[in-house]
Amino acid sequence: MSIKQQLVRILLRGMKEVYMDRIISDKLYLSLLYRRVLDKKMHWDNPCTFNEKLQWLKIYNRRNEYTQMVDKIAVKKIVAEKLGEKYIIPTLGVWDDFDDIDFSILPDRFVLKCNHDSGSICICKNKNTFDIAEARKKMRKGLKQNLYWAGREWSYKDVKPRILAEKFMEDEGGDGDLKDYKLMCFNGKVYCTFVCSERFEGSGLKVTFFDRDWKRLSFERHYPSSEKVIFKPVHYYEMIRLAEELSKNIPFVRSDFYEINGQLYFGELTFYPGSGLEEFTPPEWDRRLGELIKLPHIDPLLL
Repeated sequence: MSIKQQLVRILLRGMKEVYMDRIISDKLYLSLLYRRVLDKKMHWDNPCTFNEKLQWLKIYNRRNEYTQMVDKIAVKKIVAEKLGEKYIIPTLGVWDDFDDIDFSILPDRFVLKCNHDSGSICICKNKNTFDIAEARKKMRKGLKQNLYWAGREWSYKDVKPRILAEKFMEDEGGDGDLKDYKLMCFNGKVYCTFVCSERFEGSGLKVTFFDRDWKRLSFERHYPSSEKVIFKPVHYYEMIRLAEELSKNIPFVRSDFYEINGQLYFGELTFYPGSGLEEFTPPEWDRRLGELIKLPHIDPLLL
């Protein structure tokens, strides 16, 4: 770690201890965070890379509808209206607090998750062995979080934290590895897709990128790519059509889908994958993908 990185890290840690990170402007905070994580200067006046442009969009592309689009509860209504109800994973219940959940009315298998963050998820495959105390701890911790503060991901700032239960989804004809297909949409067009696989294998999560024609791309972002053959989903081109419908008139958004038992299901929408703070290998792909994002025009005096 460079001296400059250490100084920025100390500064950010000190600000958090006295809540100064809640007082300084989002733009200054992101400039410091970008320097700390990537050891690079953030170019606000002329962002060129993918990571730079995601920071720019956090500040200058704040549209009210984004709040509903990242809310895992509210977005289902949006997607059902645009694409159809058949793409929605059934919701079994919604609660403000964990202790409001009546587990007796839930099926033997289900998934609990928070609607406003990433990672607060509990999978129940058998209610007789489900650790309710551990789930309560995890969900309540999630309810206290606001993704906005850590990475200034503006769309999450005003999402009301809640818990939802969803139907447990399993691909009966698959290999047990439920793959997550994430389509990266640049100004309404899918350029590439990455597949999250092997989450629960010993080697850990793999993230593998493919172009629009399902040819493997020769770069990685934060996670290693899979060494296994990953076949194109049966309904891949339908995924593209749906993702492009959801991403109309948006500079960048990632649309996630599952293919389960021959049916497509919507996952979520994400405007700032990795919070725009994950490195590419090789680094040139940061710029190549950045070139695909056409930023909306704003008054230069606001920069």
